[in-house]
Order: sequence, then C-alpha cells, then structure tokens
Amino acid sequence: MFNTSLYLTTIIVWGSTWLAIKYQVGDVPAIQSVLYRFLIAAILLQLFLVITRRAQLYNLTAHKLFAALGFSLFGFNYWLFYLAAEYGLTTGLEAVIFSFLISMNMFNNFIFFKQRPQIKTLLGAAIGLLGIAALFQDDIAELFNGTAIGIGILFSIVATYLASLGNMASRKLTAMNVNVINANGWGMTYGAVFLAITTIFTIDRLQFSTAPDYLISLFILAILGSIVAFGAYLTLLGRIGADKAAYATIIFPIIALMLSSIFESYQWSTVKYIGIGLILLGNVVILTKFNRTQK
Repeated sequence: MFNTSLYLTTIIVWGSTWLAIKYQVGDVPAIQSVLYRFLIAAILLQLFLVITRRAQLYNLTAHKLFAALGFSLFGFNYWLFYLAAEYGLTTGLEAVIFSFLISMNMFNNFIFFKQRPQIKTLLGAAIGLLGIAALFQDDIAELFNGTAIGIGILFSIVATYLASLGNMASRKLTAMNVNVINANGWGMTYGAVFLAITTIFTIDRLQFSTAPDYLISLFILAILGSIVAFGAYLTLLGRIGADKAAYATIIFPIIALMLSSIFESYQWSTVKYIGIGLILLGNVVILTKFNRTQK
C-alpha cells in the first residue's frame, strides 16, 4: 500500500509540474531558473533536517555520491530540460523523452551493479517504448534535421541519461543506509552550488522575475516538483529497485501530455491514443507478479 502511495504521488505531482517549466523560461536564463529552484528546495530541506534534528554527518564517500546526485539529478539534467523548452520542445514531449529513464536505468543497473533485468521487465519496457514511439512519431525526424526542435530533443535525451546516473548514485546511498531526506538535502545543496558556479562563469549578471506566473511556478517546482516528488520517487527506488521505480516515468507523461494539449496546443491522433494504450499495457506487464503454478 505504501509503495502504491509513493507511485501515485510521483505520477500525479511530476505529471502536473512539467508544465510549470513552461513559465520558467524566457526572461530569466534557464540555468538561473534551475538554480533558484534547487536553492529554495535545498534551503527548505536543510532547515527541516536541522529543526527536526534529523541532520547527520557523513564521510567523504557519501559526500562524493551527494555531489554526483546533485550534478546529475538536481542540476545539469534540468538545465538541459529547461534549454529544450527554450528551443520550442513542449513540456509534454519532454516528459515523454524522460520516460526513456526506465531503459537507461536497466542499462546502468547492469553496468554499475551487474544486475540483469527480468524478462518481464524487458518485455514491459519494450511495449512501453513502442507506445512512446507512437506518441512521438511526428517529432523523431526533427532529431536528425538539426532544427531547434531536434536540438531540444537531443538535450532532453542527454538530460534523461544524467538523471539515470543520479538514480545509480541514489541506489548506492540507499545501500549505505543514507535516508532519502538527507540524501536529497545534500544532493540539492551540491546541485545548487554547481549551478551557481556555472552561472558565475557563463552569465554576466543575475536576473530574476517578479511576474506572478514565474514566482508561482518556481515555488511549485521547488516544493512539489523537487522536495515532494523526488522524496517519493527515490524512496520508491530504494524499496523496489531503479527499473521498476522508473516505470512511474512512463505513466506521468500521459498527464503531462494532457496538460500540454490544453496549454501548449499539443495535437492528438489515433496513433497517439494507441501509444497511450501500449504504455499502460507495458506498465501492467512490469508491475504484475507472475507466479508459476506448482502441481
């Protein structure tokens, strides 16, 4: 039941917060918007840890993993996603690309932990990826044409792989008995530091917007999209594994696409509806336990 609650939290929050990225790009450079997001999240989490006396001291190995987590999952991956939005890629399609996290996690689980995926996990992922291809068919050619949309797609693919590396760091921290709140607090702190350093060397001056849309979306992303959703997702990852936890990332794009069709004029078709059906079927295959009947 707890795992189901974590799944639903991840799916609903992430499915709805991708759209908020749309209101973070434009007047403020993408890297600064991401910096503000994770700086706010890091400060709130660190304050929570101190006030509740849950803050702990960790060794150098743990801090190296915190830094890896911050770089890949709470920093530069989102910078690339924000840049992709600036290049014109809808946030719904960004969420769809992020669904490839499940395949990347399977690959990285094998590379870093020598863990072979189960046959049903591979089958479910393959079905889900077919569904993604159906949803994404009109835009795949853009990747090879060098257009702005193609660059946005490429940024999103690289961002997703960075996120997968962050998942591996999180799994390692879980194995070291580091709780998710401390890991996220330190990871977001390191992520904010890396983003701040990069900002100093790439941007002439700090910019900020006081527009209501910008401020509201910023705090939604910092609190719900970062603290709540990542807390639920990485807890789930520690409980059921990276490949199964990542399957939440194949479900929430459906919500993101529905919102994108309302706010970003995303166009549906029969093939895309079939794609959704395949994604749901793949989810059932991966999450269903198949028991052999013994006679």
